[in-house]
Amino acid sequence: MASTVLNERLKQYLSAEQSILVAGQSYRIGNRTLTRADLSEIRKEINDLIAAGATTDEAMHPRGHRTKQVIMRD
Repeated sequence: MASTVLNERLKQYLSAEQSILVAGQSYRIGNRTLTRADLSEIRKEINDLIAAGATTDEAMHPRGHRTKQVIMRD
């Protein structure tokens, strides 16, 4: 099981990736162009963290797909 630090870093990188995908990697204010982060670097780090065993809470506690055993009695 991965450490809490790795799991937290994975969540932060996933959040950063989501921000870039929603708002864009760079934006312009006046004549200046600002870049949030490099999407390829973020994805590389996400893959490295997953390879190191980091998980998100959803992966650790999947929802649904619960099974129950039913015993029929007369």
